This record gives sequence, structure tokens and C-alpha cells, in this order.
Amino acid sequence: MQAANAPIGFSGQIARTGFRGKQSATIVLLLLLSFGSRSAAANWQSTLTKAPPGDFPELRPLRATYRFGWSGLTAATGEVHFTKTSEGKFQLDGTGRTIGFVRALWKLDVNYRALAHAEKLRPVETLQTEDYRSKKIVTHLTFTNNGVSRARTEGQGGSAGTKTREFSFPNLFDLHSAMLYLRSQPLSDRSTYRVVVYPATSAYLATVTVLGREKISVRAGTYNAIKIDLQLNRIGKKFDLQPHRKFRRATIWVSDDTDRILLRIEAQVFVGTVFAELQSVRFDSAKS
Repeated sequence: MQAANAPIGFSGQIARTGFRGKQSATIVLLLLLSFGSRSAAANWQSTLTKAPPGDFPELRPLRATYRFGWSGLTAATGEVHFTKTSEGKFQLDGTGRTIGFVRALWKLDVNYRALAHAEKLRPVETLQTEDYRSKKIVTHLTFTNNGVSRARTEGQGGSAGTKTREFSFPNLFDLHSAMLYLRSQPLSDRSTYRVVVYPATSAYLATVTVLGREKISVRAGTYNAIKIDLQLNRIGKKFDLQPHRKFRRATIWVSDDTDRILLRIEAQVFVGTVFAELQSVRFDSAKS
């Protein structure tokens, strides 16, 4: 109430000093909007999930292959290798490439490596390399408890240039650590989790809602699965939430067992519906 009344009293003072009504009203409106935007920013931050990592069994070392595409058409393939290092970190190595006629139109080769603390499930660093037909982009993220430092190099040879950026926000996740953290949680039906993720160049508020359980068939087999809804909002420079310009929402299925591996993603994006699906998986160790 005190914050709401302050602009009103201030507007009266402005009017008495000679400003006309329209100017005074404009200033009051701007003050109110500014107050409202700060309140909205604070509001979404207060809804973030603060639970520590759950006691769900950690993911076993594995090798998996995925296919990516749209409307049943495979446009790219990828391989991932998940391990636990002797230093107590989870490491994810991935490669991907466009294939077939899609590669003739759009050549892309991707290499990805991410490290996360095995106990805290917090990110350490991420290195992503994208090779296109005419350029190369290397993104290196280094995480601390207070945020992330980004170095992004774009170009070819001597023309390549590097830009750096700092983003300060406590308890950030990257894609790898976010998946590890979420799979550690109970994931009971209709539960919701909200975390801030920094995948490459911007921060996003990820809202994850467990829709229920169902059976799903993918190339790797038939599984009992947990069905999850994912929504993303970009976080602006003033910590305001903005709609994602290319991503609308996604449905994700993970296996409803002690592994909780990613089975399928169907994402609504600006060009329609795209998917990623598990082709094969091989664990390096037997179930305990």
C-alpha cells in the first residue's frame, strides 16, 4: 500500500510545481509500470523450485543414439555417452549431424561436452561446437554458484572473433545438470518444477509439469513412461519474462523405472512439430 500510494502523492507534488495534467499522469503511469514490472520479476523468482537434489538412484553410465526430425522424417542423428568421472563429476559427451537431403540443404555437425557435480547436480562447464558449411561457432560456459561466464567464438580462421558475457543469477543449470536434477525428484503426477536454465546464449525459466504415466513405443522398445510438459520463457536483461521467439512448448517422455532415460521429445516450434526419439541404449553396468 505504501508503494502504491507513493506515486499518487508524487504526482500531486509534480502538478503543484507547474507540470500539466497529462505530463503528470504520464509520469505516474511510468512509475506504476516500473513498480509493476519489478513486482512481476520478483514474483516469478519466488516460485522457483528450491528442493535439494532428490534421493532417486543416479543414472548409470550409458551410450545411446537418437534420431531427430519432423512429420516422421529423420533429419539428423545423435549419439550420447554418459559417465561418472573419478573426480566425482557426471560427464555427458554428445555428437550430432544432419543427414540425407537435409544435410545437402543445411550442413551441421555438433559436438557437446558437459560436466556437473555428482553430489550437488550443479553445472561445472559446458563446451559446444557447431560446424556449419560456412562458419563455426564455439560456445564455452563456466558456471559458479553466482552465475555463468560465456565465451562465444564465431567465424572461420583468422576472421573468427570471440565475445564474452557474464550472467549473474544464483543456482543456474545447464541442460545436462537440469535433466539430472529433475530426474532426481519424485516426479509425482501433477507436480510442477521451475528452474532457471542457461543452455548456450540466454537464460530461460523452465516450467516442468508431470502430466501422468503412460506406455510409449520408440525405436529402442516399449516402455512405461512419465509424460512431462515443458514451457520456456526467456529471461530479459531486467529479469523480466519474455516469450520464446521460436519455441512454444514440448512434451517429454522419460522411462518410468530406476533409469529415467529420455525416450522422446515432441516440441512445438515456429516451423511446426519436431521430435527426438531414442533409437538404442546400452548401459555400461548392470542394475544394482
